Amino acid sequence: QVQLVESGGGSVQAGGSLRLSCAASGYNFRSSVCMGWFRQVPGKEREVVARVRTSRSTTTYADSVKGRFTVSQDNAKNTVYLQMDSLKPEDTGMYYCAAYWARTSIECGTDHRSYNFWGQGTQVTVSS
Repeated sequence: QVQLVESGGGSVQAGGSLRLSCAASGYNFRSSVCMGWFRQVPGKEREVVARVRTSRSTTTYADSVKGRFTVSQDNAKNTVYLQMDSLKPEDTGMYYCAAYWARTSIECGTDHRSYNFWGQGTQVTVSS
């Protein structure tokens, strides 16, 4: 059974940094899985900030976070990290990691409805 557990959220001032972790179990990073980091604020749908093909160590970032957020992975720990630098107040939200089984020939989706495994979320608050 696939399980995802996030950690690392918190409160920081604008310009600061946080690193989120997503520990995955039930599959390994060589599998045909898409992983994604999403964020959500009240009243809005979850939006993707990064999509990850762990089998290839490739990541696609949303335009809003390019150059500021970086995804990395530790295959031995089956953990994906989201390093968030130069944080802005608009980065505030609940952050989730998610995954779904997907053939390696297709691009990982941006729609949260494509993802059927979710972590519990971790809150990130950026103050101005």
